Parts: sequence; structure tokens; C-alpha cells
Amino acid sequence: MRKLELVHFTRSARQLAYSVQIGGLQFSTSIWYDSVDFVDLEATYGSDFMRRIYFHIVAFDINRLVSLRPDTIDFGPFQDLVSPSFSALWHQIFAGVWGQWRYENDLPDYGGPQFVGLSEAEPTAIAVVKTEASPPNLAFCGGGKDSLFALSLLEEAGEAFDSLVYSHSIYGSHAAQHGLIDRLLDHTAVGRRHRVWICDDFLAVPILSLAPELGVRSITAAETPSSAFIALPVAMAHGFQRLVLAHEKSADSGNMEWAVTGETINHQWGKSFAAELLLSTYIEQRLLSNVHYFSLLKPVQDVVIFSALQGLTVALPFAHSCNIEKPWCKRCAKCAYVWLNYAAYLPEDTVMAIFGENLFDVDENLIWFRQLLGLEAHTPFECVGEVEESRLAFALCGTRGYTGRAMALCEQEGEIEKGSLEELFTVATGQHLIPPSLAGKVVPLLEKKAAAGRAYVGAALARS
Repeated sequence: MRKLELVHFTRSARQLAYSVQIGGLQFSTSIWYDSVDFVDLEATYGSDFMRRIYFHIVAFDINRLVSLRPDTIDFGPFQDLVSPSFSALWHQIFAGVWGQWRYENDLPDYGGPQFVGLSEAEPTAIAVVKTEASPPNLAFCGGGKDSLFALSLLEEAGEAFDSLVYSHSIYGSHAAQHGLIDRLLDHTAVGRRHRVWICDDFLAVPILSLAPELGVRSITAAETPSSAFIALPVAMAHGFQRLVLAHEKSADSGNMEWAVTGETINHQWGKSFAAELLLSTYIEQRLLSNVHYFSLLKPVQDVVIFSALQGLTVALPFAHSCNIEKPWCKRCAKCAYVWLNYAAYLPEDTVMAIFGENLFDVDENLIWFRQLLGLEAHTPFECVGEVEESRLAFALCGTRGYTGRAMALCEQEGEIEKGSLEELFTVATGQHLIPPSLAGKVVPLLEKKAAAGRAYVGAALARS
């Protein structure tokens, strides 16, 4: 039996720190906040309630260690808080996020670790965030084009907002990460910038090669669900009622169907509407009754966002999306996907100023373009759009005269279907969690931008 055990937890005014052990190995994590004082929060909300908040932060942050295939988890000092509702949520998140990991590790029957000492008691106390002196919107900003578009929507809707930015050890220098995002935020109407630093010695080391005896091939972290709970102390300290994300409808689509289990594998499941609904419901019903967790972009596909970037070209060079080497490695699936769509919708000089080279001509990227077009077993395990969106982007690049090995490859494979333009540019007004008072301002803006994108694409294809 392999047990993952939380062996130590501490909190100071601005830091939460914990350590875990599994299979004789020990790992430590510290989470720092620049605008939260936990001593003050305990005085306001009570130490018992804050202990529940700490538990949820640690329990969802710890889940990346599930990549080492534990049979059980012992939450140590928080064991009494492992309630039935928490267990249900945690395992639902596991089932969705770790589908790709189970596929990669050929573990179709692994249902995740069991919890040691599952309590029968269900905590009933919930809190109300006090909202006197802050704008209601705390907007998550990861530095990419989705964040930029979402922040521009809030500004256009006349909604004041602060930002929440977190850095993580896996992405390199914390100072560099915050610096990149600050340069993007400088081009927005952001109010105060709230920052979090996650210092982790598990994802910061090549654990797969250093500990081959663990018998795993890949590492997964449920970063988005974890960030939902990491944000709660910021909401409590400053009175935010809305935790605003920038996850588009395209994230709801899977990469492949796993024949062995019959399930859809979706790399982006943590950003899906299903995950959003689970997390939002749990937070409101179990922790903070007036804090709403939702995505501002959930009604629209990626094509709407890319086409709308035509009006954001001043700020766009300061956005970045690569998870390998920030701002762009230019050799991964994410870089290939963003390049493809920038080339399809933006002026060529803007695209070349950002990337500096034609990524269609890079041999290492050919496999990513094939996957994006649906010519391989599955689309890339990255945050990318649907096959129809990539096919449309290639068609648009063709009308704009782009050349390169990837373009030639597409021609050799035959005609690429463009998909249904009406469907891709339809705003899903009935499938989102945007609060009604905000939706009344934002949804009409999304419909206007979708219509403009549809007109642009139709005109471009008509000229070809």
C-alpha cells in the first residue's frame, strides 16, 4: 500500500506551508499572499472556519502528488474535516482531471486514492464575505489572450475589477512570471493587483527520472480547481463576491475517446463547464454563500476570442501562453496553436513581431499541426481549441497567403473541412454561470463580437 500523508502544516500572517511524504520521499510547499493577513481573517471569520479554508487549499493543492499513484491519502491534522461532500467533490475532480493521466499510464481501473478516516459528519457553518470597500470582481489573470479578452470585456461593460495572479515553481522564476503578467496588466483597467506565490519542490524537480521505482510516466496537477480555493482568502480579505475566470466553451470538448473505458479524455476538463459548476456550487453551499465562481467567456468558442483580438493589438504583444518556456518556446503544441490562430486573424506584422519566425516551417511543430487538424489519434494534450476551429484557422491562413511545411502538409492530406461557421460563432447564452446583473452587460458584447468575427471569416473565405 502506497500512502500519501500530510505530515505538517503551519500558517503565519501571509504564508501557508505544508509537507507531505509518500514512498519514503518528502516534499514541501509554501503558498505566499501579498494582500492577505491570516491572523486578521481568523479574527474576522473565526479560527475554526479558517481552518476549513486552509484544509481545502491544501487538499486541492496536494492533488498533484496523486500522480505518484497512492492507494490512500491521510490528511493528518485535517483528517476530521474529510466530510462526505468534500470527498465527493475531490473524487469528481480527480475523475475528470486525471483521465489523461490514467490514459498515459495505462491505468483504466485506478479510481484514485481512498481517504483515511473519512468522517460521517458534515460541517454546516458557512460564511458571508463582507463587501464594503471593494469592487465585486476579482479577475484571474494567467497572462494569456483569454485573460486579456476577459479583462477588456469587464472594462467595456463598465465593471471595476482587481486581478489575481499566481506564480508557480514549475514555470521558473517567480519574479519573471509576475513581471510578464504585470506588463500585460499595464494595458488594462485593473485596480489593485493581488499576488500569490506557490513554491513547490515536487514539480520543480524531474521526479519521473529521479524516482523511476514509482512506476509512473507522467505528472498531472489540477491547477484550475486548486486555484479556486487558493483565491478564497483574497476574496474574504477584500470583499470580492465574484471570482472571474476566462475559460472558453472550447475547453468543454475532449481530446479523444478512450476505447478501453468508453470515457472522453479532456486535458482541459478542469476548465470545463462541468468542473465550473461543481466548484461554484460547492463553494456557495459549503463555504462562502455569496462568492460566485464563474467564467466570463464560457458562452463562446475560441474563434470568437481570436477574432476579437483584432481590437487588442496594442496589448497583445505582452500576452503569453507557453507552459514550457515563457513567453514562447515556439516548439510546443500551445505555441503552434496560438501561432496558427494569430496568423489566421491578426495582421502578419503583429504575428511576426510576437513570434519572430514562421512556425509552419518548424519541423518539430508538424506533429502538433497534424494533431490540431484531427489527423492523429487525438488532439494535443494542451489547452487548445476544437479540430473544426483549427481547420478554419488553416483555411484562413491559406486565404492570407501563408506558406510553410505545415501548409503543404495540409494540402497533401486533402481538403480540410471548415466546420459549421454558425455553430462556432454562436453565443451559448444558456450555458454559463455569469451572474444575471453582469450577464446583462457582457453577453450582448459577446454577441456583437461573435457577429463581427463571423462576418470577418465569411468575407475572408468568400475572397478565396
